[in-house]
Amino acid sequence: MKSIAVTKDHRAEIVEVPYPKLLDDCVITKTLSCGVCNGTDMKIIHGTFKGMHNYPLLLGHEAIGEVVEVGKNVKQWKIGDRITLPYIEGKDDQDRYAGYHNGWCAYSEYTMARDWMAMAEAGSGPGTPGFWDGYYTQKVFPRDLDPVTGSMCLTFREVLAAIRGFGFTSGDSVVIFGAGPVGLTYTKMCKLLGLGPVIVTDIAAEKEHEAEKQGADYFINGSKTDVVNEVRKILPDGADHVVDAVGVNAIINTAMEIIKDDGQICVYGISPNLGTDLDWSKAPYNWSLKFSQFPLKKAEADAHDQVMNWVQLGAIDPEDFVSHIIPFKNALDAFDMLERRVPCKKIVIDYTS
Repeated sequence: MKSIAVTKDHRAEIVEVPYPKLLDDCVITKTLSCGVCNGTDMKIIHGTFKGMHNYPLLLGHEAIGEVVEVGKNVKQWKIGDRITLPYIEGKDDQDRYAGYHNGWCAYSEYTMARDWMAMAEAGSGPGTPGFWDGYYTQKVFPRDLDPVTGSMCLTFREVLAAIRGFGFTSGDSVVIFGAGPVGLTYTKMCKLLGLGPVIVTDIAAEKEHEAEKQGADYFINGSKTDVVNEVRKILPDGADHVVDAVGVNAIINTAMEIIKDDGQICVYGISPNLGTDLDWSKAPYNWSLKFSQFPLKKAEADAHDQVMNWVQLGAIDPEDFVSHIIPFKNALDAFDMLERRVPCKKIVIDYTS
């Protein structure tokens, strides 16, 4: 089968790897879609993603796959089920992937999901050495939803998990830096959860329409006006929360100038620079800084039902967040677009066409 690898010299390429060998507590899934994640994929390609240094590796994590084979001990799934985040981790990854390390490998044409309930029954479940809590996130994706644009639901789950972890409450004010797919997801979910006002800022003027479509009460063009002054006009006492949905460390210092006393700076965007100089001379006396760049997998799993409910009710539409759908045979074009900074929202790789 084919997969997408990142080479030792940090290039993405399509490679041939072995078809998965079915394990008793696993299912094999045929990949239907995989979203391109600028927050991780591009940093892994560039070698700047924290904690991932072993190359070559197989890339991809925002996949939905359809079950085509079922291990004899599997409890949760059957042939034809569609599964979110179907990939596994383990000490034998290099053997399994013919010398490639595991960068979550979800761009592969076929992957595996592991039934944590079957693992628990066999004595290797939660709390045992080597158990990976990512297996909690392998949930059934409804068949009445499009599995291609539906890969955006995986971002929805991550963001909702982070919002819960940050402790956002109805009525809180929030300023969101960035109106890409993640920033727009924050915007929509903050509105669904009753926060307000929701202020979005971005340096691209064309993002204003997208932010307003997802419910932003205000949009500030950071390339044309002073964000701090504009926020203070709307919120003289400052915002309850400021969200970095971009991954630019300088946002932290700007955020200190626009949070209220006891306000919270929430970092979700992943920066390639793992440090910054903090200047809290213009911050209130009381404030907090919280990072949630990789929400806990159990928390993401717990967000699944709420996200599916919103999508099935039409409260949030994955298509609104997707700008490009690219067939797998042309998948490398997606990374080229991001390298060239082509304006886009979520890019999804389609394996069904």
